[in-house]
Amino acid sequence: MIRFGALGAAKISPAALIYPCMNESDAQVVAIAARDRARAERFAEAHHIRTVCEGYDEVVRRGDVNAVYNPLPISAHHEWTIKALKAGKHVLCEKSLSCNAEEAEEMNAVAKEKGLVLMDAFHYRYHPLFNRVRGIYRSGILGTIQSIEASFQVPVTGSDDIRMNYETGGGVTMDIGCYPISWVRHLTDQEPVVVSARAEVGPPNVDLLLEAEMKLDDIEVRTSGDMRPSARFNAKLKVTGDVGILSVNNVIAPQFGSELDLNVNGEVTKETFDRRPTYAYQLDAFIAAVEHGESIATNGDDAVKQMRLIDSCYDAASLPRRGLRT
Repeated sequence: MIRFGALGAAKISPAALIYPCMNESDAQVVAIAARDRARAERFAEAHHIRTVCEGYDEVVRRGDVNAVYNPLPISAHHEWTIKALKAGKHVLCEKSLSCNAEEAEEMNAVAKEKGLVLMDAFHYRYHPLFNRVRGIYRSGILGTIQSIEASFQVPVTGSDDIRMNYETGGGVTMDIGCYPISWVRHLTDQEPVVVSARAEVGPPNVDLLLEAEMKLDDIEVRTSGDMRPSARFNAKLKVTGDVGILSVNNVIAPQFGSELDLNVNGEVTKETFDRRPTYAYQLDAFIAAVEHGESIATNGDDAVKQMRLIDSCYDAASLPRRGLRT
């Protein structure tokens, strides 16, 4: 039985962890702490979590907790993930795993030293939709791949949103734009090289839009994340080959409806997928890793590579990497 302790009462927690655990006999959330105890108590009552702790330290020290869920602001991922790992707990950490690659390397090193699971919570990666996309890409049916385009847009309008604050690891590339970057990496199983990047900045050093041009051998790669107020939700991936085009709408959350379009030599087919949440598949993978030692696609090694590419995007856009004093 995996017994999670949750750090914070984040908005993402019910969908990402609590609801999947309710449908899983081998996992449950047993403890929670938040900066505001009253908020933690309300959250615990609403979601039937039996123990409210005085602080995050108490969560990671508890004997009845053997895994920690970390959905804190990105600036707190490094500190509390390492504390949890050093306390002997497996960690499911929300993306982006850390503020920069150096922090990710330190977190990964501790996980390896302790022989514990560290999962970067890119939930889409475990859904049948993305596995199907990977299968098509590898099949050769598209011919010689010429380009990959990946974009994710979600409007963010609140000035007090932590994504609008550099000090908390804010910026569209850390929260929204990290997904297209991950899609490309996991589609190809390769690490693209950033050629150039363009950003639109809102609050100091906070990218509201970041578009990157990358190269992957002879493949042109374009990724973009957009959280400007004018953005309209989309999460799209398009792969163009010399004989076919693969287009996927809503890569991020197919449980709310998605469509895969495949056009090969003018013959068009469409596929849809089951509505089981991506987060449930992610929990399956976490349990398999903890209980049976199975490998996971978004482990600490992968997270380090992901953060190196994000760092490169910020470098190319002439913006400081997250986690630096400015």
